Amino acid sequence: MVNHLQDTTSLHNGVKMPWFGIGVFKVEEGPELVNAVKTAIKHGYRSIDTAAIYENEEGVGQAVQEVLKETGITREELFITSKVWNADLGYESTIAAFETSLRKLGLDYLDLYLIHWPVEGKYKEAWRALETLYNEGKVKAIGVSNFQVHHLEELIKDAKVKPMVNQVEYHPRLTQKELQAFCQKHGIQFGAWSPLMQGQLLDNQELQEIADKYKKSIAQVILRWDLQNGVVTIPKSTKSNRIVENANVFDFELSIEDMKRIDGLNQNIRVGPDPDNFDF
Repeated sequence: MVNHLQDTTSLHNGVKMPWFGIGVFKVEEGPELVNAVKTAIKHGYRSIDTAAIYENEEGVGQAVQEVLKETGITREELFITSKVWNADLGYESTIAAFETSLRKLGLDYLDLYLIHWPVEGKYKEAWRALETLYNEGKVKAIGVSNFQVHHLEELIKDAKVKPMVNQVEYHPRLTQKELQAFCQKHGIQFGAWSPLMQGQLLDNQELQEIADKYKKSIAQVILRWDLQNGVVTIPKSTKSNRIVENANVFDFELSIEDMKRIDGLNQNIRVGPDPDNFDF
Protein backbone atom coordinates (compact mmCIF):
# COMPACT_ATOMS: atom_id res chain seq x y z
CA MET A 1 0.00 0.00 0.00
CA VAL A 2 1.32 3.45 -0.87
CA ASN A 3 1.04 5.57 2.27
CA HIS A 4 3.58 8.31 1.85
CA LEU A 5 4.75 10.77 -0.80
CA GLN A 6 8.22 9.24 -0.70
CA ASP A 7 7.13 5.60 -0.92
CA THR A 8 8.84 3.77 -3.78
CA THR A 9 8.35 0.82 -6.06
CA SER A 10 11.31 -1.43 -6.82
CA LEU A 11 12.02 -1.65 -10.55
CA HIS A 12 13.11 -5.06 -11.84
CA ASN A 13 16.80 -4.15 -11.39
CA GLY A 14 16.25 -3.16 -7.76
CA VAL A 15 16.30 0.62 -8.32
CA LYS A 16 13.69 2.35 -6.18
CA MET A 17 11.39 4.77 -8.00
CA PRO A 18 8.92 7.04 -6.17
CA TRP A 19 5.28 6.20 -6.86
CA PHE A 20 4.49 9.89 -7.13
CA GLY A 21 6.25 12.73 -8.92
CA ILE A 22 5.80 16.03 -10.72
CA GLY A 23 5.70 16.41 -14.49
CA VAL A 24 6.75 19.57 -16.35
CA PHE A 25 5.21 19.03 -19.79
CA LYS A 26 4.56 22.35 -21.57
CA VAL A 27 6.06 24.40 -18.73
CA GLU A 28 8.31 26.99 -20.34
CA GLU A 29 11.78 27.85 -19.11
CA GLY A 30 11.70 30.62 -16.54
CA PRO A 31 10.88 31.45 -12.92
CA GLU A 32 7.49 29.66 -12.98
CA LEU A 33 9.17 26.37 -13.86
CA VAL A 34 12.01 26.78 -11.34
CA ASN A 35 9.53 27.70 -8.59
CA ALA A 36 7.23 24.77 -9.40
CA VAL A 37 10.05 22.23 -9.17
CA LYS A 38 11.48 23.79 -6.00
CA THR A 39 8.03 23.95 -4.39
CA ALA A 40 7.43 20.29 -5.19
CA ILE A 41 10.76 19.15 -3.75
CA LYS A 42 10.38 21.31 -0.64
CA HIS A 43 6.93 19.78 -0.08
CA GLY A 44 8.31 16.27 -0.19
CA TYR A 45 8.26 15.29 -3.86
CA ARG A 46 11.39 13.40 -4.89
CA SER A 47 10.61 12.51 -8.51
CA ILE A 48 10.78 15.00 -11.39
CA ASP A 49 9.87 14.03 -14.94
CA THR A 50 11.06 16.05 -17.93
CA ALA A 51 12.02 15.37 -21.56
CA ALA A 52 14.26 16.84 -24.25
CA ILE A 53 11.26 17.98 -26.30
CA TYR A 54 9.83 19.97 -23.35
CA GLU A 55 12.79 22.34 -23.78
CA ASN A 56 12.98 22.97 -20.06
CA GLU A 57 15.75 20.68 -18.84
CA GLU A 58 17.94 23.69 -17.96
CA GLY A 59 15.26 25.14 -15.70
CA VAL A 60 14.67 21.78 -14.03
CA GLY A 61 18.44 21.51 -13.50
CA GLN A 62 18.60 25.02 -12.05
CA ALA A 63 15.76 24.23 -9.61
CA VAL A 64 17.47 21.02 -8.53
CA GLN A 65 20.83 22.74 -7.94
CA GLU A 66 19.16 25.52 -5.93
CA VAL A 67 17.22 23.06 -3.77
CA LEU A 68 20.35 21.03 -3.07
CA LYS A 69 22.09 24.22 -1.93
CA GLU A 70 19.15 25.55 0.12
CA THR A 71 18.12 22.34 1.90
CA GLY A 72 19.73 19.25 3.35
CA ILE A 73 18.38 17.14 0.47
CA THR A 74 21.03 15.22 -1.49
CA ARG A 75 21.12 14.35 -5.18
CA GLU A 76 20.78 10.66 -4.26
CA GLU A 77 17.37 11.34 -2.70
CA LEU A 78 16.00 12.71 -5.98
CA PHE A 79 14.75 10.67 -8.93
CA ILE A 80 15.13 12.50 -12.23
CA THR A 81 13.71 11.28 -15.51
CA SER A 82 14.22 12.56 -19.05
CA LYS A 83 13.40 11.20 -22.50
CA VAL A 84 15.04 11.04 -25.91
CA TRP A 85 13.05 12.74 -28.67
CA ASN A 86 12.05 11.06 -31.96
CA ALA A 87 14.46 13.07 -34.13
CA ASP A 88 17.38 11.70 -32.07
CA LEU A 89 16.47 8.02 -32.18
CA GLY A 90 19.40 5.94 -33.42
CA TYR A 91 22.46 4.50 -31.70
CA GLU A 92 24.97 7.38 -31.87
CA SER A 93 22.33 10.10 -31.96
CA THR A 94 20.58 8.75 -28.83
CA ILE A 95 23.84 8.68 -26.89
CA ALA A 96 24.55 12.26 -28.02
CA ALA A 97 21.01 13.32 -27.00
CA PHE A 98 21.49 11.78 -23.56
CA GLU A 99 24.74 13.69 -23.06
CA THR A 100 22.98 16.92 -24.09
CA SER A 101 20.15 16.31 -21.60
CA LEU A 102 22.62 15.54 -18.84
CA ARG A 103 24.56 18.72 -19.57
CA LYS A 104 21.40 20.85 -19.62
CA LEU A 105 20.25 19.35 -16.34
CA GLY A 106 23.70 19.88 -14.86
CA LEU A 107 23.80 16.32 -13.51
CA ASP A 108 26.35 13.49 -13.43
CA TYR A 109 23.74 10.79 -14.02
CA LEU A 110 20.02 10.31 -14.63
CA ASP A 111 17.78 8.01 -12.61
CA LEU A 112 15.60 7.06 -15.56
CA TYR A 113 15.91 7.63 -19.31
CA LEU A 114 13.05 6.78 -21.65
CA ILE A 115 12.47 6.45 -25.38
CA HIS A 116 9.68 9.02 -25.78
CA TRP A 117 7.77 7.44 -28.71
CA PRO A 118 8.02 4.11 -30.56
CA VAL A 119 9.12 5.39 -33.97
CA GLU A 120 9.06 2.38 -36.30
CA GLY A 121 12.46 1.26 -37.52
CA LYS A 122 14.28 3.50 -35.05
CA TYR A 123 13.46 2.51 -31.50
CA LYS A 124 15.51 -0.70 -31.44
CA GLU A 125 18.78 1.10 -32.23
CA ALA A 126 17.86 3.72 -29.65
CA TRP A 127 17.27 0.94 -27.13
CA ARG A 128 20.75 -0.44 -27.79
CA ALA A 129 22.09 3.03 -26.93
CA LEU A 130 20.08 3.07 -23.69
CA GLU A 131 21.52 -0.34 -22.80
CA THR A 132 25.03 1.07 -23.34
CA LEU A 133 24.33 4.12 -21.15
CA TYR A 134 22.86 1.82 -18.49
CA ASN A 135 25.82 -0.57 -18.57
CA GLU A 136 28.18 2.40 -18.27
CA GLY A 137 26.35 3.56 -15.14
CA LYS A 138 25.29 6.89 -16.60
CA VAL A 139 21.64 6.11 -15.91
CA LYS A 140 20.21 3.98 -13.09
CA ALA A 141 17.23 2.65 -15.04
CA ILE A 142 15.98 2.67 -18.64
CA GLY A 143 12.54 2.39 -20.11
CA VAL A 144 10.07 3.46 -22.75
CA SER A 145 7.07 5.72 -23.12
CA ASN A 146 3.94 5.28 -25.24
CA PHE A 147 4.78 1.68 -26.18
CA GLN A 148 1.90 -0.65 -26.96
CA VAL A 149 2.05 -4.43 -26.40
CA HIS A 150 3.36 -5.13 -29.92
CA HIS A 151 6.11 -2.52 -29.58
CA LEU A 152 7.22 -4.08 -26.31
CA GLU A 153 7.17 -7.59 -27.77
CA GLU A 154 9.29 -6.41 -30.68
CA LEU A 155 11.75 -4.64 -28.37
CA ILE A 156 12.08 -7.51 -25.89
CA LYS A 157 12.91 -9.97 -28.72
CA ASP A 158 16.43 -8.55 -29.13
CA ALA A 159 16.90 -6.55 -25.94
CA LYS A 160 19.66 -7.55 -23.54
CA VAL A 161 18.02 -5.46 -20.81
CA LYS A 162 14.24 -5.39 -20.47
CA PRO A 163 12.62 -1.96 -20.08
CA MET A 164 12.07 -1.13 -16.41
CA VAL A 165 9.24 1.35 -17.03
CA ASN A 166 6.57 2.04 -19.65
CA GLN A 167 5.05 5.50 -19.20
CA VAL A 168 1.79 5.96 -21.11
CA GLU A 169 -1.32 8.09 -21.24
CA TYR A 170 -3.46 6.70 -18.44
CA HIS A 171 -6.60 8.03 -16.76
CA PRO A 172 -10.16 6.84 -16.01
CA ARG A 173 -11.20 7.28 -19.67
CA LEU A 174 -8.16 5.26 -20.88
CA THR A 175 -7.40 2.45 -18.45
CA GLN A 176 -5.23 0.32 -20.79
CA LYS A 177 -5.84 -2.86 -18.76
CA GLU A 178 -4.38 -5.23 -21.36
CA LEU A 179 -1.20 -3.18 -21.68
CA GLN A 180 -0.83 -2.94 -17.91
CA ALA A 181 -1.29 -6.72 -17.54
CA PHE A 182 1.41 -7.32 -20.18
CA CYS A 183 3.79 -4.97 -18.36
CA GLN A 184 3.11 -6.65 -15.02
CA LYS A 185 3.78 -10.07 -16.52
CA HIS A 186 7.16 -8.87 -17.80
CA GLY A 187 8.17 -6.92 -14.70
CA ILE A 188 7.84 -3.53 -16.41
CA GLN A 189 6.55 -0.80 -14.09
CA PHE A 190 3.50 0.98 -15.51
CA GLY A 191 3.50 4.78 -15.32
CA ALA A 192 0.91 7.45 -16.10
CA TRP A 193 1.26 10.70 -17.95
CA SER A 194 -1.75 13.01 -18.16
CA PRO A 195 -3.40 11.22 -15.20
CA LEU A 196 -6.03 13.97 -14.96
CA MET A 197 -6.78 13.83 -18.69
CA GLN A 198 -5.49 17.40 -19.03
CA GLY A 199 -8.22 18.55 -16.67
CA GLN A 200 -11.08 17.12 -18.73
CA LEU A 201 -12.29 14.90 -15.87
CA LEU A 202 -12.36 17.58 -13.20
CA ASP A 203 -16.08 18.24 -13.63
CA ASN A 204 -17.17 14.61 -14.04
CA GLN A 205 -20.35 13.99 -12.04
CA GLU A 206 -19.59 10.42 -11.03
CA LEU A 207 -16.09 11.31 -9.88
CA GLN A 208 -17.54 14.27 -7.97
CA GLU A 209 -19.86 11.91 -6.05
CA ILE A 210 -16.92 9.71 -5.11
CA ALA A 211 -14.80 12.72 -4.17
CA ASP A 212 -17.56 14.12 -1.91
CA LYS A 213 -17.75 10.80 -0.09
CA TYR A 214 -14.05 10.96 0.84
CA LYS A 215 -14.03 14.76 1.31
CA LYS A 216 -11.37 15.00 -1.39
CA SER A 217 -11.08 16.73 -4.78
CA ILE A 218 -11.67 14.85 -8.04
CA ALA A 219 -7.96 15.20 -8.82
CA GLN A 220 -7.04 13.58 -5.52
CA VAL A 221 -9.46 10.70 -6.12
CA ILE A 222 -8.02 10.02 -9.59
CA LEU A 223 -4.42 10.15 -8.34
CA ARG A 224 -5.30 7.79 -5.48
CA TRP A 225 -6.95 5.43 -8.00
CA ASP A 226 -3.68 5.42 -9.98
CA LEU A 227 -1.65 4.47 -6.93
CA GLN A 228 -4.06 1.76 -5.82
CA ASN A 229 -3.88 0.32 -9.33
CA GLY A 230 -0.10 0.07 -8.97
CA VAL A 231 0.60 2.88 -11.43
CA VAL A 232 3.41 5.42 -10.94
CA THR A 233 1.88 8.83 -11.49
CA ILE A 234 3.31 12.27 -12.36
CA PRO A 235 0.65 14.99 -12.39
CA LYS A 236 1.79 18.28 -13.87
CA SER A 237 1.13 21.57 -12.15
CA THR A 238 2.89 24.90 -11.72
CA LYS A 239 0.59 26.29 -9.01
CA SER A 240 1.93 25.83 -5.50
CA ASN A 241 -1.48 25.09 -3.96
CA ARG A 242 -2.20 22.46 -6.63
CA ILE A 243 1.25 20.87 -6.24
CA VAL A 244 0.56 20.47 -2.51
CA GLU A 245 -3.06 19.35 -3.03
CA ASN A 246 -2.10 16.74 -5.63
CA ALA A 247 0.25 15.11 -3.16
CA ASN A 248 -2.33 15.02 -0.38
CA VAL A 249 -3.54 11.56 -1.35
CA PHE A 250 -1.94 9.37 1.28
CA ASP A 251 -4.47 9.74 4.10
CA PHE A 252 -7.39 7.86 2.52
CA GLU A 253 -8.09 4.69 0.59
CA LEU A 254 -10.70 4.09 -2.10
CA SER A 255 -13.00 1.11 -1.54
CA ILE A 256 -12.98 -1.79 -4.01
CA GLU A 257 -16.44 -0.69 -5.20
CA ASP A 258 -15.26 2.85 -5.88
CA MET A 259 -12.14 1.57 -7.65
CA LYS A 260 -14.44 -0.46 -9.92
CA ARG A 261 -16.73 2.52 -10.50
CA ILE A 262 -13.76 4.56 -11.68
CA ASP A 263 -12.51 1.68 -13.87
CA GLY A 264 -16.01 1.67 -15.38
CA LEU A 265 -15.50 5.18 -16.79
CA ASN A 266 -13.11 3.78 -19.41
CA GLN A 267 -14.00 4.64 -23.04
CA ASN A 268 -10.54 4.17 -24.59
CA ILE A 269 -10.42 7.92 -25.24
CA ARG A 270 -7.03 9.61 -25.69
CA VAL A 271 -6.17 13.27 -25.26
CA GLY A 272 -2.68 12.65 -26.62
CA PRO A 273 -1.49 11.06 -29.87
CA ASP A 274 -2.13 7.42 -30.69
CA PRO A 275 1.14 5.42 -30.41
CA ASP A 276 0.09 3.38 -33.45
CA ASN A 277 -0.61 6.41 -35.57
CA PHE A 278 1.54 9.50 -35.06
CA ASP A 279 3.60 11.47 -37.55
CA PHE A 280 6.21 13.41 -35.59
